Amino acid sequence: MNVRTRFAPSPTGYLHVGGARTALFNYLFARKHGGCLVLRVEDTDEARNTDEARAAIFEGMTWLGLDWDEGEGKGGDFGPYNQSERSALYDKWFEVLRSKDRVYEDDGAWRFRFERKPIKMHDLVCGEVTIDYTDESNTPDMVIRRSDGSYVFHFVNVVDDLEMKITHVIRGEDHLMNTPKHLQLFEAFGVPAPQYAHIPLILNENGSKMSKRDAGAAVGDYPKQGFISAAVVNFIALLGWSPKSDEEVFSMDELIERFSLEAVNRAPARFDSEKCAWLNQQHLMKLGANDFAYAARPFVLAAGLLSPDGEREALYIRSAEAVQDKVRLLSEVPDAISFLLQEDISIDADSLAKVAKNDQAATLLAALADAFDDLAEWSAEQAKNAIGKTAEANGAKPGQLMFPTRVALSGKSGGPDLGDILALLGRDRSVARVRTLAAKLAS
Repeated sequence: MNVRTRFAPSPTGYLHVGGARTALFNYLFARKHGGCLVLRVEDTDEARNTDEARAAIFEGMTWLGLDWDEGEGKGGDFGPYNQSERSALYDKWFEVLRSKDRVYEDDGAWRFRFERKPIKMHDLVCGEVTIDYTDESNTPDMVIRRSDGSYVFHFVNVVDDLEMKITHVIRGEDHLMNTPKHLQLFEAFGVPAPQYAHIPLILNENGSKMSKRDAGAAVGDYPKQGFISAAVVNFIALLGWSPKSDEEVFSMDELIERFSLEAVNRAPARFDSEKCAWLNQQHLMKLGANDFAYAARPFVLAAGLLSPDGEREALYIRSAEAVQDKVRLLSEVPDAISFLLQEDISIDADSLAKVAKNDQAATLLAALADAFDDLAEWSAEQAKNAIGKTAEANGAKPGQLMFPTRVALSGKSGGPDLGDILALLGRDRSVARVRTLAAKLAS
């Protein structure tokens, strides 16, 4: 079977993380089976459709790397791919139902005549589900064409899947109860239905259903916050799918290889912002140093730490590499490296208070500044040796001087390896900063 899946967003708002997951699962399934992903746009709601929302959907999918095969910008043999341009097809299939006496007029609208029998379906995630259509009071015939001539979602959805030869419909669990209606339409048209797979809802961290207004819902916000697409794809994939192992960090190629509908969970997925940030850190650490620096550069430029002319670019790349395994988000990079790129630094109040508790700190730092100044050559190894020797010469342990030195150089209690800091700052800046803190503590 030539697998054909589809993602059918409505351009009435930004790309929601739930929609992105639906798109991702369709993409993974299609790629796993060497099939085709169709992107069609359900744009019949003229009052709510916007060009901005349409663009946001395409931009979001492109950023995530969900490259569709047919649809917007790609063409294909089953277009047009906007529902607003498919009216003639809907009219054609409506006439098929009318010729079979499966529709009737009701106050200007047209209803589809259900067959009064139980409808059993096998869902690839949810298993067997049966809806009994015997009792018309529970399951009234559904309107498929409104009095103004427009068609309802259920009808156009089925016609589009039929015409586009969709083999697998992978969509949210909220559509599960619509599927028997769709199966009755396929049966009335006399064509086989696609296979259905309804994926679980996504819940907020507090267990409530995730809405479009909740934190983490808008895919477009992730790059602004410093996430990279590989991490977000990884995170979204784990919202409802399990690799059946303890592994959690996957590339897109690994997800394609491992993905199956059988491994999609039945229970709702729980959104976890901490997990998303952790995964981002794992993917950032996998980047090459130059790639990491390139990815973080827009944030560093926006913070005013670099000039667009590329001055100090080499120092920036080395500084970024020094913090690559320390940050979770690209947006954290400016704060993590600012002390390396700026001449003047401020010292964090808590860190200063901790240093001030050490009665020897001022004396030790003053001695260290002299020791740094006296080094024949400057290197991280030589500078670190000087810290140990200075502490020993003043009756202290190296650890008692390491922390004050870090605070003097960076203004913070944490950050890159001390050796990296010393190498990146160089002799002159290191001596000046150590002397400055020594004087501050002495006064």
